[in-house]
Amino acid sequence: MFAPIRPRRSVLYMPGSNARALEKARSLPCDGIIIDLEDAVAPEAKAEARGQVAATLAQGGFGRREVVVRVNGAGTPWFDADLAAIAQIAAAGAGVHAVLIPKVVDPETLRVVGRQLEALGAPSSLRLWAMIETPLAVLRALDIALAARDPVARLAVLVLGTNDLAKETGAQILPGRAPMASWLSHCVLAARAGGIELLDGVWNDFGDLDGFTRECVEAAQMGYDGKTLIHPSQIAPCNDAFSPPEAEIAVARALIAVFDRPEHAGRGVLQIDGRMYERMHADIARKRVALADAIAARS
Repeated sequence: MFAPIRPRRSVLYMPGSNARALEKARSLPCDGIIIDLEDAVAPEAKAEARGQVAATLAQGGFGRREVVVRVNGAGTPWFDADLAAIAQIAAAGAGVHAVLIPKVVDPETLRVVGRQLEALGAPSSLRLWAMIETPLAVLRALDIALAARDPVARLAVLVLGTNDLAKETGAQILPGRAPMASWLSHCVLAARAGGIELLDGVWNDFGDLDGFTRECVEAAQMGYDGKTLIHPSQIAPCNDAFSPPEAEIAVARALIAVFDRPEHAGRGVLQIDGRMYERMHADIARKRVALADAIAARS
């Protein structure tokens, strides 16, 4: 048996200062939204944006979409007020599911924030997502991901900040992202070791949907659960790329059915249509089918 799956194929950044965009988010077919109080909001507008976001979340209406708020970084003048506002909203039962912490470089940051949320009365269901967007964060990705084993840290998802990584390293963002391939793969291993999910960084040229689609497919093949987006036009191709194909799910269901036959209860390996399958292949199939079923339940 597997824990219930929440699809996170497409997670769209929305500026917290744009009331019209936040209203539109209630009807978009993305799996989640990240309401941004950090990069998308000028310093002089942060207090107003925080109030606007709080009012929007209190109204609800986001349906099955996962709602995440990216706060300003720990140590900034706005962090404590951002965290207190979200904790209050969550404690009131409004639809906010997670807080995205920028520029996480060590697991202790998550524990500190987790303790703050507890002190503020936030329910345990309010999770933390961590941005991996610096060289140090990539190098420490395993330690950060393993913090998910500590309930205090509340960690559920790693989010790659590839633009910031390019800025910090001088690496170019090229088709196929060869300069970053080892970092991206390292983060997949770290997230899986911690038992959490991870999202790929954004594609900047939202007018180039062909290039975007290729990058989505590459990220899905690499093991990412989804991708962060900057424009609604990216949602449909992203959902397609991270959804198991119908033909694959049909094969998976057939494989599960064979392993579930009573006469195969004690068998670790089966020969099916000239191929050898281990029970782990049936486990993989169950996860894929569970994801497909969770996606279907959203429609």
